Order: sequence, then structure tokens, then C-alpha cells
Amino acid sequence: MHGFANPARFLKIAKWLTVPLLVGGLVISSAAVLWGLTQVPPDRLMGETVRILFVHVPAAWLGMGGWTTIAIASLVELVWRHPLAAIAARAAAVPGAVFTAICLVTGSIWGRPTWGTWWVWDGRLTSMLVLLFLYFGYIALSSSLAREGQSSRIAAIFGLVGAINIPIINRSVVWWNSLHQPPSITMGQSSIDPVFLWPLLIATLGFSLLFGGVVLARMRAILADIQAEARLRRKALQAEELAA
Repeated sequence: MHGFANPARFLKIAKWLTVPLLVGGLVISSAAVLWGLTQVPPDRLMGETVRILFVHVPAAWLGMGGWTTIAIASLVELVWRHPLAAIAARAAAVPGAVFTAICLVTGSIWGRPTWGTWWVWDGRLTSMLVLLFLYFGYIALSSSLAREGQSSRIAAIFGLVGAINIPIINRSVVWWNSLHQPPSITMGQSSIDPVFLWPLLIATLGFSLLFGGVVLARMRAILADIQAEARLRRKALQAEELAA
């Protein structure tokens, strides 16, 4: 793991991976969504609205996956003090928040014809909304700490504490009465018809590649900002020494 602690080595690998991940993710996710919109038949119960599935479900998984990434990176930072862990956590926060917001919006659109309402305060929807607010809080906190040059350990602790919400989201439809349907995919089995399952899995793969590409691109941008700031500080110190 510490083999990638060298920023130059990481940047070399990230530069090679970023574009293929972004392009591959965009192509695969677009093809899967198009497949779902044009080739998949209407559902027996939900009709045409089932097509939202191919964006809503991957967005939900990646919303939770984004915070899981933050939590793992935070743990690595606190325990092993990996120099890129805090940068990885910061990089995952914005795309994670975007996918969480997409999940909430598409879920609301899906819920209107299915449940007869845009929103209900049940366990799944409320815990997902809490996740979005956690993202906003983490982004604001980590950005403020980085801007002021303070330790990112406070943000790392916040990232670990916020991870408590992930199993709550996952199990909310089991623990509480909910309008939201129970889990359709569990370990080793699925209740989703293959005609819906395959484009869903391919869409999830495509959006996951896109997520990975965005995270790497953001890590490269954050490292570039840090290096540029370090160069400016060195020049300022040199100017002060010359003036003295």
C-alpha cells in the first residue's frame, strides 16, 4: 500500500488510468441505460416507470460506495498515516454526493406514480437524505481544513463516524415498515428478472468506472493544487530571504 505513497508514482499510474475509466464508464453506462430505455419491456406492476431503475439503483449503490471509500481512506489515514488517504477521501466526497443526490431525485420521480407521493419520511429515504447532508458537512469541513493548512485527522474522524449511516441505509427496509421495496439483490441471489438484472448490472459497472475515473481526476487536481501552493510558499520564502 505504501508503494503508492509517492505522489509522483501515483500520478503516473493515475494519469494512465483516468481517461480509460472515464471513457469506458461513459460508454458502458450510456449503452446500459439506452438498453434499459429501449429494449427492456414494461414491468407488470410498475409499467414504464421501472426504467428509472437503471439510473436510480447504481446511483444509490455509488452514493453509499462513495462514503465507504471515505471511511476506508479515513481509517488508512488515522492508522497507517498514508499520505494520499486524505486526498482520496476528499476526492470521493463530491462524486459520492452527486450520486446520492441523483438517487434521491430519481427515487422521488419513481415514487410519485408508484406510491402516489413525491416523498415519505421512512427509514430508507430519510437515511439517504442524512447521507447527503453528511457529504455536505464532510466537503465543507475537509475543504476548510485544507484551506487553512490544518490536520485532516478531524475530517477523517468525521468520515468514520458518518459510516454508521451506511448499514442503517442498507438494513432500513428490513428494520422498519417502509413503502420502499425490500432488498432485491442479496448475497448469491436476486429476485429481479434477468431481463432487468443484466442491464442493471452493466449500468452499475459503467457508473462505477465513471466514479473511479472522476475520483482519480480529482485526486490529480488536488495534488496539483498542493504542489502549486508549495511552490508559491518556497518562492515567497526565497523572496523574503533575498530581501533580508
